[in-house]
Amino acid sequence: MAHAYTPGLQVMERTLFRASRTLPISGEVLRRVGDPVTAQDVVAETLLPGDVFPVNLANQLGLVPAEVPRSITKKVGDAVEVGEVLAVSPGMFGFFKGEYRSKHTGTIESVSNITGQLIIRGPQIPVRVRAYITGTVVEVLPREGVVVESEAALIQGIFGVGGEAYGPLAVVCSRPDQDLTPDLLTDSHRGQIIVGGRRILEATIRRAAEIGVSAVVAGGIDDQDLRDILGYDLGVAITGTEQIGTTVIVTEGFGDIAMAARTFAILRNHHGAQAAVNGATQIRAGVIRPEVVIPLPDRHQTDKRAAVVGGGVLDIGSPVRVIRDPWFGVLGTVSSLPPEPQQLASGSKARVLEVECSDGRRLTVPRANVEIVST
Repeated sequence: MAHAYTPGLQVMERTLFRASRTLPISGEVLRRVGDPVTAQDVVAETLLPGDVFPVNLANQLGLVPAEVPRSITKKVGDAVEVGEVLAVSPGMFGFFKGEYRSKHTGTIESVSNITGQLIIRGPQIPVRVRAYITGTVVEVLPREGVVVESEAALIQGIFGVGGEAYGPLAVVCSRPDQDLTPDLLTDSHRGQIIVGGRRILEATIRRAAEIGVSAVVAGGIDDQDLRDILGYDLGVAITGTEQIGTTVIVTEGFGDIAMAARTFAILRNHHGAQAAVNGATQIRAGVIRPEVVIPLPDRHQTDKRAAVVGGGVLDIGSPVRVIRDPWFGVLGTVSSLPPEPQQLASGSKARVLEVECSDGRRLTVPRANVEIVST
């Protein structure tokens, strides 16, 4: 077989982008079909149940469990504050009474005369879902959320950390092969999405967090820099919840890798435009890509498939990126597509291809472990 098909990152100047914005549990939807929204508008909200705090009053007051319901000073459903007397023991002959003061704020949810435990439910946690992109609500999911649609430029990255962020794009590198160094950032970049060229340095990320930059986007990052920033090695689970002060998106891979020329050109053409980014990444089943979405003010006839279709024909000379260890992030071109399955180092057999790297190395990689990249 001379070629095959593989998924790939989407890098598009214009596409019809849809964002499904849903609550973790049922709640209230605040928008209707046809409503215009901006990126940070709240479109749905709900209240998550608070944390549960069990209190063993029988142990705390030296009571038998059956005595606990008579000792509490509140009823089920009553609110309680930290430091408030929650229960009083009867003592002996009316003397030597003991009391228990609450260590938590919340509501008394239950009292058991079997276990002697009282349960306090902490305050409810408000959850608000924002629109994420500036556009129009095209679908309402009852008690769940909405779908927002907009024509937009879309840049998907290979890896990211940190959650959703918003702000105007600021392209601070003049070339796609220029490193994103700390000296390129100033206090005026607070709240902006910074676009670099090649490598994001550890010091740059720390400087960005210090200033209050919303996100940084560049071609590559050193894996040691990433470990130093996070304080641990990332596993295979989804990213996006890291608290590092700024969202980081890598468009090409790990190491000194220049941003693809087309990607850089699209971002530079939208310098100053409002954008939304999300660093959430999952490489394995249920792939999630980090992304930069730039809503476009004018509307044209757009291919509606573009937002969900990526990749293409994999053939000799196709530019690809390896998306699995041990060569995760390595870029190269397809030099061979052997038709027969070959045995891998693990002992299993799979259809493979050969990747010729820029440094001259030739790697044999399972076809499922690569994706086509834009040039």
